[in-house]
Amino acid sequence: MSENCKLSQAVQESLDDYFTHLDGEPPHAVYDMVLGCVEKPLLSYIMHKVGGNQSKAAEILDINRNTLRKKLQQYKIE
Repeated sequence: MSENCKLSQAVQESLDDYFTHLDGEPPHAVYDMVLGCVEKPLLSYIMHKVGGNQSKAAEILDINRNTLRKKLQQYKIE
């Protein structure tokens, strides 16, 4: 991926906004926050594209089907 990736730029801008608006509070769980913001819509989108077929989704995402199932449960995606 190039540095000019729109997704990368969006993440950077969102992080800039997050850190700008902390109002003196310490940052907390930034890694999980970013993953949740990116991972859930990614999984939802792919699952929609494959008509709910977990095997196809796992193949497209290049992850183990059991890992996919765990993440779908975590984010309550059907």
